[in-house]
Amino acid sequence: MTLPRTATTFSPPVMEARRWLEGVNFTDARPLINVSQAAPVEPPHPDMRRAMADAVLNDDSVHLYGPVLGLPELREELAARTSRIYDGKVDASQVALTSGCNEAFAAAISALCAEGDEVIVPVPWYFNHKMWLDMAGAKAVPLICEDDMMPDPWDAAKLITPRTRAIVLVTPNNPTGAEYPDDLISAFYDIAKSRGIALIVDETYRDFHAGSGLPHSLFKRPDWEQTLIHLYSFSKAYRLTGHRLGAIIASAERLAEVEKFLDTVTICPSQVGQHAALWGMQNLDAWLSGERDEILARRAAITKHMPTLTAKGWKLLGLGGYFAYVQHPFAAGSGELAPILVHEAGVLCLPGTMFYPEDTRAGDKELRIAFANLNAAGIATLFERLEALDLPLR
Repeated sequence: MTLPRTATTFSPPVMEARRWLEGVNFTDARPLINVSQAAPVEPPHPDMRRAMADAVLNDDSVHLYGPVLGLPELREELAARTSRIYDGKVDASQVALTSGCNEAFAAAISALCAEGDEVIVPVPWYFNHKMWLDMAGAKAVPLICEDDMMPDPWDAAKLITPRTRAIVLVTPNNPTGAEYPDDLISAFYDIAKSRGIALIVDETYRDFHAGSGLPHSLFKRPDWEQTLIHLYSFSKAYRLTGHRLGAIIASAERLAEVEKFLDTVTICPSQVGQHAALWGMQNLDAWLSGERDEILARRAAITKHMPTLTAKGWKLLGLGGYFAYVQHPFAAGSGELAPILVHEAGVLCLPGTMFYPEDTRAGDKELRIAFANLNAAGIATLFERLEALDLPLR
């Protein structure tokens, strides 16, 4: 019997992890440390909220359907901003706004793939990408990362078949935090271009990249739009998670196909979210720089405290964006260990098994820690609790 689309994939991992909290009591003396989901918990900047309220009260168009590909002024602003950041040339006709970056990915895959087509995805992968590929009837082809959590472009080249439609990169990476250097991204681009397939680059966490130069040079290529499909999210930078706003940058021809998907799923992205993002890009650069500094300070706190765990047999595999990706020393596999940590340490994190194909045990030794919502004191407490664990070792 043919399965319905949703039955072809697994249940949402973050929802599964939340169920581990049922029946567990936390106290003021030892509250839950939730490092399971990479999402800001604080509201947007107060001036942004005032701008949103003003739009809701005084702009009647906010309450109506908007253009399927997004507000023209926001498309123009993001095109100009992307051109500046990457020292390239992006036109507003190459920009579409979406209801979150997950929808941007779903739209891109829908515009690229037919039933049975293949998409190469580095492993550990972002599980929502795998879920959508399953539901789209496309095959996710795992590209195993090296010990430094970097994917090898030449290994990817060996996986390309006549059914391959795209390679996907996420940088800074979810779940590993790895920040891919320009030469690595460019190598993937050159391979994709030479083989006539797309390179999808998801930069949801770009605003928290540790580097000071260009994130990559792809937008400087004269014909980038023939190969590159770029994804972005406003959720992390401007704390707009609840307003669901992402973006896709690609050729106008590809966006004509994307428009068909968007029109039948959400019709248009959130009008309030779009007005907020536009106001934020025009007014909050200094604030966003401060947000980046704070995330980098929390990243530095992870580095500072990691030796206490290293002495206990832990290993830091990747660090960047919102994530620390670690190898644990315990006998239990991570799928069993993660629920135990809720009870034994008051820590909710995700097991590495959630980021690998189901037929492999590669993630058994790994955990993802989404540290962005912990301040320095919270990070210190997290490490104290993990250091104090008394569990059987491998």
